[in-house]
Amino acid sequence: MFTTLRNAFKIPELRKKLLFTLFILIIFRLGSHIPVPFMDSEAMKSFVTGGTGADLFALMDAFTGGAFSNATIFAMGITPYINASIIMNLLTVAIPALERLAKEGEEGRKKINQITRYTGIGLAFIQAAGLYVTLKNSGAVPNATWMKFFVITLSFTAGTAFIMWLGEKITEFGVGNGISLIIFAGIVSRIPAAVGSMFKQYFADGFNMVGALQLLAVAVIAVVAIAFVVMFNNAERRINVQYAKRVVGRKMYGGQSSNIPIKVAMAGVIPIIFASSIMAFPATIYRMFTGANPTGFWAAFFNVLSPSHWFYAVLYFLLIIFFTYFYTSIQFNPIEMSNNLKRNGGFIPGIRPGKPTSDFITKILNRVTLAGAVFLAIIAVLPILVSPVFGLSSGIAIGGTSLLIIEGVALETVKQIESQMLMRHYKGFLE
Repeated sequence: MFTTLRNAFKIPELRKKLLFTLFILIIFRLGSHIPVPFMDSEAMKSFVTGGTGADLFALMDAFTGGAFSNATIFAMGITPYINASIIMNLLTVAIPALERLAKEGEEGRKKINQITRYTGIGLAFIQAAGLYVTLKNSGAVPNATWMKFFVITLSFTAGTAFIMWLGEKITEFGVGNGISLIIFAGIVSRIPAAVGSMFKQYFADGFNMVGALQLLAVAVIAVVAIAFVVMFNNAERRINVQYAKRVVGRKMYGGQSSNIPIKVAMAGVIPIIFASSIMAFPATIYRMFTGANPTGFWAAFFNVLSPSHWFYAVLYFLLIIFFTYFYTSIQFNPIEMSNNLKRNGGFIPGIRPGKPTSDFITKILNRVTLAGAVFLAIIAVLPILVSPVFGLSSGIAIGGTSLLIIEGVALETVKQIESQMLMRHYKGFLE
């Protein structure tokens, strides 16, 4: 990866794109330290850190690089836009008009992106209003008035809209997917503080061999998990496809072999985000309306749904598997794939076209999805299992999600840089 970046900086055009991307990410990090008016940042920090570590506020704080707990204009991050994108993906399957629009090529994609953008801003305003009510109940907004409501809500919404604009500029003029890189930057910015807190925890009374061995064990587990993620991110099952020969005029077409690649981790990090949201929803709703930590019956109930309880890990594991199958079924349609092969004269060797082909692809897809679902569940649950063994905080429960995002974005960005370098190499060769 470092060799690729070093070679990319030798190409003037790529160097400009990389520097532009870095400049936008610096702007994003600077904006993460601009406070919102009328808010008590200390009360905000105590509100975020005072939870169980399993609510949506902790997840938002991790994805925004601490902007949420610092009560800044980028507190909501890019979450509303991600929610809008997921909603549009689901509606594209359910609404025929949107499905037709998605098949209209570049123009259709532009219209869907525009609808997603407006939907994201609308969701940002709704989320900002709900967040204001939560913060008012928790004491983070002292002496609440209607003026403070509009100032704080519009500041949060404008911050999300500005992050969306920054992400689009990276995609257009920089390198990689802008939205993914912004999330990547937010998560990576928390790594030094997390490492520092681990050192303080293990060596609070000075250097000791037990703390050193525990830290070494955590580092080894992290390296193994990273290698595991890289391997599964690149893993795919290829279904061989043969195209029949046909004569059109005086030319013969077809006859070549190809394949249908089915990625093991096709659903990406989406199932983990869905499962995390479902698990965090009850505690989030309680804190949103009360602004305080649960007591009595609710304390016992939410303790079962906290990352420190075994029931949380089991339910979290099962939800990830369920959402992996659910999201993969939305992304990949075996019947449509079979019909496309039949129209183009393609067939899978040994399998008849039509329904037998779709059944065969479905069978392969289910097996691959099971492997991908178990992989995602293990990566997500591993930090939860590791944290009590090594005495780490419950906030590490979102470590699996963060690891998958960091690895996925880094690998995808490096692939894009390599493809652009390859294009310029061929261009120079032809000239």
